[in-house]
Amino acid sequence: MPKTIEGALYPDYRAKLLQEYQNDVKNTVVRHALSRSTITDTVHETNLDITNNLTFSNEVKTMPVCNQKASGRCWIFAGLNVLREIVAKKIGLAEKEMFELSQNFLSLFDKIEKANFALESVISLASYSPNERVFQFILDNPISDGGQWDMFVNLVKKYGLMPKSCFPETYQSDNTRETNFLVNSLIRRFAYEAHELAVNGRNSEIRPLKEKTLEAVYRLFYDAFGIPPQEFEFEYNDAKHHFHKEKYTPLSFFEKYIGKEIDEYHSLINSPTADKPFLKTFTIDYLGNVIEGKPIHHLNVTMKDMKDAIIRQLLAGEVVWFGSDVGFFRDRVSYAWDDKSFDYESALGFTIEFDKAAMLDFRHSAMNHAMVIVGVDLEDGKPLKWKIENSWGEASGSKGYHVMSDTWFERFVYQAVIKTKYLTKEQVSANKKAPIHLDPWDPMGTLAD
Repeated sequence: MPKTIEGALYPDYRAKLLQEYQNDVKNTVVRHALSRSTITDTVHETNLDITNNLTFSNEVKTMPVCNQKASGRCWIFAGLNVLREIVAKKIGLAEKEMFELSQNFLSLFDKIEKANFALESVISLASYSPNERVFQFILDNPISDGGQWDMFVNLVKKYGLMPKSCFPETYQSDNTRETNFLVNSLIRRFAYEAHELAVNGRNSEIRPLKEKTLEAVYRLFYDAFGIPPQEFEFEYNDAKHHFHKEKYTPLSFFEKYIGKEIDEYHSLINSPTADKPFLKTFTIDYLGNVIEGKPIHHLNVTMKDMKDAIIRQLLAGEVVWFGSDVGFFRDRVSYAWDDKSFDYESALGFTIEFDKAAMLDFRHSAMNHAMVIVGVDLEDGKPLKWKIENSWGEASGSKGYHVMSDTWFERFVYQAVIKTKYLTKEQVSANKKAPIHLDPWDPMGTLAD
């Protein structure tokens, strides 16, 4: 008689499962429904659309939404959506006037800086085996479109800003799959060649090889994204219909309209895992873009403290960059995102989410998309729902805006960027402490795209 192996799916056990399935008439109803409909359409809870309406007690009026198209640059779009509102107020732009800062300009230099960052990381690990975990992690995806707030700050401080009209999108900046594949091929080839040089004692040849590789990176992205102007003319009509025409460099434009204000923003995270005490700061090893720029820096806070800080900033008329996991309970048909939108348990017998800390620890959830909070509906000082400006174009949601229930917000929001003046004294003090270093694969190191 063959040996029975524990855990194998033998015929008698499979027959038992099938019989139990067929004995429950609900399964027949669900199977019929799913034969002609998507799972999310089948389990959608319609009544929630009523409470998640687009009326808010507190809202910052913002410009029409942008569109990142087939690229993972949400963090750049969200960052520029925050800054364009500052610029618009300073120049007195008419309400609801469309104005964008060039996403392509920052994307170009982000790709080049990320490639340089990855090449330097490879040099520091060149003598390691490719199977060593850190080296392997870097080689899995040397660069991507995604990023975090501090990476955005590094770009605008080093390269500046310009209006989109002065450096518009190209097909390649809107559709980044091919350039990502090519640049990562370059970096992996360099890693192979640098490793061979290192293990054979020819380290002096590695840096010249890096320079040659970086030249190819520059050519690739100038070909794909274009060459931005070193000077440009900023033309606009203010709310009083007065025409303005001013000449700038990208850095002089940034200094005039943003300048030191960019340093007032700080990253708060909500990671309720055992390894990250609240009111401690954290950084992530091997994560960044600009080598000489500011390292990733997060202050971990409770969700209540994060919400309170966001509300203070919104009530002062300032929007909020934030990062969340949009893979859960996102209604692709309407504008409402709610953790009760889809009743998986009644139809399928299980839920798709569990404890927030455990979802982080067991890699079930992490930040993957950045957007801008522009409104909150308060009742007795407590938030009921939040209004979100996305970067998926006007065809998404309600002309590009979405509503998130407060319970969805609490479960799936992981990061918010808040100005110093809206932090508590305790938070300001804690944020100045030296950060604890996290592994590159830590959930708080995931990139928004």
